[in-house]
Amino acid sequence: MSEPIISVSGLRGIVGQSFTPLVVARYVAAFAHLAPPGTLVVGRDGRHGGEIFASLVCQTLAACGRKVQWADVLATPTMGVLVRDLKAAGGVQVTASHNPPAYNGLKLFSPQGRVISSNVGQQVLGAYRLGTASWAAWDQLGTVEAVVDPHDGHLRRLLSLAPVEAIRKQRFRVLLDSNAGSGSVLGRALLEALGCEVIMLGGQPDGHFLHPPEPTAENLASVVQRAANERIDVGFCQDPDADRLAILDERGRYLGEEYTLALCVDWVLRQQPGPVVANGATSRMVADLAQRYGVPFHRCKVGEANVVEVMEQVGAVFGGEGSGGPIDPRVGLVRDSFVGMAHVLAAMAVRGRKPSQLAAELPRYAMVKRTCPIAAGRLSDALRALKARFSNAEADEQDGLRLDWPDRWLIVRGSNTEPLVRLIVEAATPEAAESLYAEAAAVIRGSQG
Repeated sequence: MSEPIISVSGLRGIVGQSFTPLVVARYVAAFAHLAPPGTLVVGRDGRHGGEIFASLVCQTLAACGRKVQWADVLATPTMGVLVRDLKAAGGVQVTASHNPPAYNGLKLFSPQGRVISSNVGQQVLGAYRLGTASWAAWDQLGTVEAVVDPHDGHLRRLLSLAPVEAIRKQRFRVLLDSNAGSGSVLGRALLEALGCEVIMLGGQPDGHFLHPPEPTAENLASVVQRAANERIDVGFCQDPDADRLAILDERGRYLGEEYTLALCVDWVLRQQPGPVVANGATSRMVADLAQRYGVPFHRCKVGEANVVEVMEQVGAVFGGEGSGGPIDPRVGLVRDSFVGMAHVLAAMAVRGRKPSQLAAELPRYAMVKRTCPIAAGRLSDALRALKARFSNAEADEQDGLRLDWPDRWLIVRGSNTEPLVRLIVEAATPEAAESLYAEAAAVIRGSQG
């Protein structure tokens, strides 16, 4: 792997191979060239070696004549809040999110405190490939200053949303698995401010992960086992940069990432009805909840930037991605595990329900997420074959191919980095979901000739 993986909002790669000091300096210089005038904020997610690359980011920006506010270890959603609070021109977060330990990356933020839009991302990519930079003269070099308390503004916003006294009265016993990522800093502070007894796993943000970093059921097996023996009220499991959250119920059972957004939407719409946005790979639970509360539901392309764009267009009260990424515009315009924690605790406290009871009130579906190999250049053939085979479904091609029936749906998207397609199927039962997946995979294989 010699080239970094580049998305609309940043890049990531394997340290020492596709993610090197030269790549970092070149990409950051391109961003500095295009960012509006003003201060730029830099932070990192706690991943091992991140301080090296974060220091390089700071010095590169200073070499471009920029004033830099250095926040050190903080969660990705906290970076979004901080950019807005400091009225900065943008930000750079050194993070590889849920990628394995060998990876690191960069995520870019706009002055609005959200990841940069697709349009800006394409401009940065173009400048990066051309090697465009605006290096400063000796007497115009920038400076680097430390932010005194980078978490304070985010914490205050979260507490302003929560029924603090109601939660404090419950003295919830909460397991927080931050997995040696940046979520441990604000996560502990938030839970303690809400009067919770905290059982902390991976509380040192040094990137020495206790388990594989993506918060899936398989990866959290050891955490589930621990939670089952701890007499908890709820468990919260973050990814390393804390923009995603998976939930364990009071028995330590894995509810999962899809339930995070749905539980938040249910709570928020009870208090503040309004439009809701989710991407096309998110469980139908969210759309059903919008219908239950009589509010508009908007589906968009996969990607945080796309969700936020539509949220702003429709004035959404809530949005997010089913991969455990809730977005509350009252806090920020970034997927935020802390928002999920605050809203779930609020629902538990005010409604007097356990997590399993809250989950049982939601529409129930079964989901399958898998990949299928595909030959280079044959994605369009596969999508045509799927449309022909499932001609009775409603087709949406804004983001790969999504096929909808009243009782199930399927989305097929090509990978940007590997010769495969990603399939997500949701249906009323596990058997129905597996059956649709098997049929779709067979069609894809057959389309390859």
